[in-house]
Amino acid sequence: MLKSKKLWMVVAALVLIIVGCSTGNDNASNQNAENNDDSSHTPPSMDDLDPDDPETEYVEYGEEIFNETNVELEESGNELSCQSCHADGGYADSSSMVGVAADFPQYRPREGVSFTLEDRINGCMVRSMNGEKLDYDSEEMRALMSYMTYLSEGVEIGQDRPWVEENTMEEVPEPDVDHGEELYADKSCLSCHGEEGEGTGANEGPALWGDDSFNDGAGMGRLTKAAGYIQNNMPVGEENTLSDQEAADLAAFLLSQDRPEWDGHDDDFPGIDAPTDIITQDKRDQIQDDDFDWTEIDDVVPKD
Repeated sequence: MLKSKKLWMVVAALVLIIVGCSTGNDNASNQNAENNDDSSHTPPSMDDLDPDDPETEYVEYGEEIFNETNVELEESGNELSCQSCHADGGYADSSSMVGVAADFPQYRPREGVSFTLEDRINGCMVRSMNGEKLDYDSEEMRALMSYMTYLSEGVEIGQDRPWVEENTMEEVPEPDVDHGEELYADKSCLSCHGEEGEGTGANEGPALWGDDSFNDGAGMGRLTKAAGYIQNNMPVGEENTLSDQEAADLAAFLLSQDRPEWDGHDDDFPGIDAPTDIITQDKRDQIQDDDFDWTEIDDVVPKD
């Protein structure tokens, strides 16, 4: 019997405490058409799974791992879940998992190799989850693959996914960290994410910095990615209301805070220059000492 049966009571209890800040999957599969603005594709609903199909148990366990990663996986190194970034169990347009299996394999400049979807999952495990890789032949990896493959039904290999919102700010206004700190309070970020960024729960309000958050090798450790994600997704219920400057300031403030270090920066982007917007420990130290020139980042537009 899969581990989902053993942890059913824990998952049920967690679901009951999700609050208004939640980005969780409150039966989001029943709202597929509403979540997906592109009428050319409607993702499959979890309600349509065949209870007599042996694969169904794997898909359902994969959904549980996705939604409660920090609970389900010993390999997790922090208090985040896949759903912390990929809302509504991966159904939401922002950072959507709908059709993701059709994107792989793909060449990844950061790693310098062709990545499979399993590789991508493990990349998130060691960076965003600040943990350890899953065994490629493990029950957990098979379950996650089953879930993501199910979400990708009807999407052909290499097909464009126009329903996916890109969480990247191509031109970032020169940030003001102090203003970002003020916005963190003024925009009520702390009500979900805590006064010290410690978070209130993986899906209600993920940790934004500190030991329970992503490390600086994760995609969110880049200024362009963090600013774009914040603008597209925050505040919950008021998405896309922050100006470019506000989103940039908030991103700079969050990334200036202490977080786990990725020990593989020297191995990333082999043979090419790494993006300059990765906020490493050295840059964090300079920012905290008020001795960092943001215009050294290629994507930052200097103030007039």
